[in-house]
Formats: sequence, C-alpha cells, structure tokens
Amino acid sequence: MSVASLERPVIRPLVDFPVDPGLDELPKLFAADWVWGEYQSRYGEQECAPQTLRFRQFSHSSGRVAMASYLMEYGRETYLPSEHLTVKTERGVGTELYRYPEDDRLPALADVADPEMAVRLVNRHVLAMRPRRVRVQLIRYRPRSRAVFRHSAGRVKLYARVVRPHVVARVLAANELMVDSGFVLPRMVGCWEEGGVLWFSEVPGKNMRRQVMKGRVPDIGPMLEGLETIWSKPMVPSKGQAFDLSRAYRTARRMFRSKTEQEDEARRELDRSIEVFDPFVRSWRPTHIAHNDFYDDQMIELPDGRIAMVDFEEVGPGDPLLDVGNCLGHLKWASKFGRGRKNASEEFYEVLKSGALRRFGWDAEELALREAVCLFRTCTNVIRRPRLEWRRNLIDGFSLVNETLAQSV
Repeated sequence: MSVASLERPVIRPLVDFPVDPGLDELPKLFAADWVWGEYQSRYGEQECAPQTLRFRQFSHSSGRVAMASYLMEYGRETYLPSEHLTVKTERGVGTELYRYPEDDRLPALADVADPEMAVRLVNRHVLAMRPRRVRVQLIRYRPRSRAVFRHSAGRVKLYARVVRPHVVARVLAANELMVDSGFVLPRMVGCWEEGGVLWFSEVPGKNMRRQVMKGRVPDIGPMLEGLETIWSKPMVPSKGQAFDLSRAYRTARRMFRSKTEQEDEARRELDRSIEVFDPFVRSWRPTHIAHNDFYDDQMIELPDGRIAMVDFEEVGPGDPLLDVGNCLGHLKWASKFGRGRKNASEEFYEVLKSGALRRFGWDAEELALREAVCLFRTCTNVIRRPRLEWRRNLIDGFSLVNETLAQSV
C-alpha cells in the first residue's frame, strides 16, 4: 500500500452551516472522512486519496433534501486528474453518491462525455459523414441539472448541451420564440430528444462578462433592441414556459431562513426585504414574452458588433423590467463581490440602467423593485458556492438588496 493511500482528504472550504433538525444526515456532507469512506465503499479501495474535496456547489431545502458537489483534487505527484463527486441526502431516502459522469437526472451524460460514444452520437444526430474522432471538452456541469460540452470533429466545433429529457421540449419552444429576435443565435444542428441532448454551432466572439471584467463597457444599443423584439412577440400560452417568480422567490426565502435562525444581524436585514417582497411577489404576473434569465454572461459580442444569445431556454411569458433588473442585479453583485481592478460592472450598470429607463420610459422605482428581487435571488450564491466568510457575505448581500429597495419607495 502506498503512502498516498494512507492520507485523508480534507474538505475546502470547511464551512459551518447551521444544523438542520429535519435532515439528520446533513453534517455528513461536511465530513471528509465520511465522504471518502462512502466513496471507497461504493467504488472500491483506492490506491491514492485526493488531497482535497473542494466544494463546487451546495443546495439545501430545509428538512427535505441537501446536495453537495465536490471537485476531488489529487496531489501533483499522483498525476491523476480531478474528478467530480456529488453526494445527496434526502429525508426518508438516505444518502446517495454519484461520480461523474454518473447522474441519475442526466441519462445521456456518460455517453456525451465519452469520446468513442460521442463519435456515434454526432454521426447519428448531427453529421451525415461519420467523423473518425471527436474531441470532448467539458465546459460546465451542474449535477442533476445540466452540462455543456464542446465536441470538436476536425474543423467542426459544436456545443453539446445535456439537459433532463423533459426539458428538451422547453428548449425547442424557447428557440422558436428567439427566432428573429435581433440576437444572433447558435444554430441548432442536432437533437437527441430521448437522451436530452442538443447540439449547437459555435458562435465566434467574446464573452460579454469577460469583457466587463477586463474593464470594457459594451454598447447597450444592440442589447436593448434585441430585448425589445422579444418583448413585442405575442403572448401565446402554448409557447414557452412562464417564469415562476413565486417559486424562485420562495425557494430563496426558505434557504435564507434556515441559515439565519441564529444570525441576528442577517435576520434583521432579511426581514426588512421580505416585508416588501412578499406582497409584490404575490401580486406579480407575466405581462410579455421575456428572456427570464438575462444577464451579461449569457451574451457573446461578435466581431461585427452584433450580440449572440447563447442561453435562452427560459424564454416565455415574463416581465421586461425583470429582464433588465436581473442584469442590473448581476452587475451590482459583481461590482460588490467581483475581483479585479479593471472590473467595469459599476460603469456598465449605470449605462444600462439609464439607457433602459430613457428608451422605454419606465418608472425608476418599479425597475429598482425588480432589480432588488433579482438581487435577493442572487444572494443564494453565498450558500450555493460556500466560502468561509459566508455569514459576512450574506449580510452584505442583504444590505445590497435593501439599499436597492430604498430606491423603489
């Protein structure tokens, strides 16, 4: 047995979230020895242990279910690549482990991630000519929800999007709504509906968020024109899934309540905001077709100045002010918590806000209210992406929400 096999991994960061009386096994998700022991029990004794189980994402519905995903990081001397591991504990069900590319909600994930299977899938669902080789690169993975891969076959560059199979119909409907929107769309070149996989062409250009992080303020003209075209489409009930603000808000509020029970300052800030949000969310209704998840990281700037929208599966009945408010909320969050001296989020925020108010003649207080509720939901980042300083960040996030709410009264 090697020395490496005797080492024990540690969880980083080692956060101390409150205990959940309704979910007895929750502490196990923060116990490295237990997680590693369960891993070996399921997958066999390993010659080398990872040095670190690094939190990638954490979700928790109080008294119901919790899920943690980690990146298993090995020492340099082992020459082993990092691995994704997901652990879920559910009341009345127990604890389950999933090692990437295992995923009970994404049945096609393992096939799309495997280069040999990717050749067959691309040949069957995308290209008429069988490629001899497909290079597979994982771009993004959210366990039990979605994944994005780059499939490269010679000069052909594709993005394979893996979703839950029942979501495919929603993506297709949203794609139909986005046609002639003014935004450039990745061309859908293949679909495996039963597996939950869609292939899109690559869009050449620069990610807008990265440009903002480098200090550049994008031209808001094409952006607002594209949004206005989406909003002008007729509200057809069968087209697109309506945005469920109530559900999204209640999920965030429930998460915050469970984390602030013994945090007086955070609870005071939370109570201030929900006093305003509760009646607003109860009365809110969709008014137009909208993007429903609009912010800078969803956009690509093309060399000719046009803007491509690379994520649009939420398009459906919604609220134009929420679209802009969501982008403003993300920019405000980035200016507060983002890194880098060149970050232009604050400047971009001011340009977008004043430009939208002037162009659409909106009430500034109504926009601020929607920006605040979007910021409130963004505060879940503090829980979903744990850091040692999560308590302070949550208080600062709530303060940001309440500062924005002050502009709506």
